[in-house]
This record gives sequence, C-alpha cells and structure tokens, in this order.
Amino acid sequence: MEIFIVDAFTDKNFGGNQAGVVLLDEVQGFPTEQYMCQVAAELRFSETVFVRQMEDKTYHLRYFTPVGEIDLCGHATISAFTVLNKEKALKPGQYKAVTLAGTLGITVENDRIWMDMSKGEEKLVLSKEEAQIFYQAYGLQYTDCPMELSACIVTTGLNDALLPVDNMELLNRAIQNKEEVIHLSEKYNLIGVHMYTIATLEEESKAIHCRNFAPVCGIEEEAATGTSNGALSFYLWKNGILLENEVNHFIQGEKMGKPSDIFSRVDEHGKVRIGGTAVVTMKGVLCANDSLE
Repeated sequence: MEIFIVDAFTDKNFGGNQAGVVLLDEVQGFPTEQYMCQVAAELRFSETVFVRQMEDKTYHLRYFTPVGEIDLCGHATISAFTVLNKEKALKPGQYKAVTLAGTLGITVENDRIWMDMSKGEEKLVLSKEEAQIFYQAYGLQYTDCPMELSACIVTTGLNDALLPVDNMELLNRAIQNKEEVIHLSEKYNLIGVHMYTIATLEEESKAIHCRNFAPVCGIEEEAATGTSNGALSFYLWKNGILLENEVNHFIQGEKMGKPSDIFSRVDEHGKVRIGGTAVVTMKGVLCANDSLE
C-alpha cells in the first residue's frame, strides 16, 4: 500500500489541513476497520482516507479519524484526488467517489479539485435557549450572534452546528469547553461546530472567516473542513447572502497558524460543490502486518 501525506486547501507545504492518503491496488480489498483506524491513529491527522479504484472513473473512498470511521471528509477527498492527479497521472475530467455519504461527482482541473456535496438541508434552527448553551460552550453569549443570522444545524452529508458571530474579535476569542461540546454533539447528532463571521465579506478579500471544532471525533480544532463549509454555503445561499453559481471563498485555520482557502459554488437548486488545491508533502510505502488485514 502506498501512503501519502497531503496538505489540503493550500498551495504550500505544511499549510492548510493535512490528511493521510492510502492507495490500495485494484485487486486489493480494504484492510479491516481496526487496521485502518490504527493507521489513522498512528498518523494523528484529523482524517486518513483509504482509496480503491472500482472501475475506470470510479473510486471507493473510506475515511478514518483516530477514533473511528466517518461517512465523508472534504479535505481528505481533495487530497485523494490530488494524489491520483499528481502522482498517478489522473487526467483532468469528471470522476465519481463512492462514500458512505453517497456517490459524489468529482471534477479534476489543472489547478483545483471540485467535489459535489449532497443537497443542503436545514435540519434545525436552534431556539434562543438552545443557542445560548452552544455559545456559552465557547465562552460567548447569544447576543454575539448577528441579528440577520441564526444558530442552526445544517447538513450537506454531515450534520454541523453553524454558529455565526459578529466579528473577527469574537471568532478569535472563542475557547472551547471540550466536554460540553462533545455532550452537545452527541445530543444533536453533530459531526462538529462551525463558527464563522460574515463581517469580513465587506473587506477587500470578500472572504468569510471561520473556525471548526469536532471534539466528538477526537478533533479539537480543524484547519480546513470542506463538508462544514458546504453546509455553511447552503445556509448563506438560502438566506440570500451568497449568490447562486458564484465562487465563494472561506478562510479557516488562521488561529492554528495554518490558514486554508476553501471555495464553494451553490447552484439554483441548492446543490453545493466544494473546491480547493492541495500539495503532496511526503510519500512512502505502508508495511502492513498480515495479521491486521
């Protein structure tokens, strides 16, 4: 098995969000879940993706955090197709990724990978009392939420709690109560909490700044999350803040010293695509112990 370390949503080594990518031979089945989880725990990245080609333009992807398997991971998908493109000469064009969240369309361009998301859905608008509990879990208050936005749960494949704040100062000030957020994630069936501010849309860069927390998956904070920004794109499009078919820009990971650039498009039906670049930082061979396969 070939193994790669990839920096996603960046064009610089050691920037963005790192993912492990393990390529399997076409005739080789997936290792056991225990083994794949152990590989992810050894690498200690938020996600490691195992990739197996099914047919000419279709690939089966499975994603593991250090604590278990998840349905989908945006930055690991971008990383996987970057490896296939840069290391295995996968040509620009249209491909399919089979995941536990469904079969997704992938577009490989010369300078960017785009992945389709499931159609967005707003699952729940949090009441004032519910939202206050979420904000307090980050040392903030419900009054830090802009009046034109709501704290809510949205999905484009995975459930995220979206927490808007008024400005960058509040975004940077947030400090997570890990145990409380794990409790809230379990209660509301969340993959994580995505905090953001749209105040920066008025700046020259016209980017939305955000932070992502997924302690229920063993990730205290993540530098780039494609799925969460997909959910955010859908919500902001639905509320008229983002326009259909335009390229949107999200900046994440600044607080971690790993700024990441995530892009999205939302069509007239609310279907979201997430895009970004990635760079391969390391590559080698995974020496598997037969007893674990």
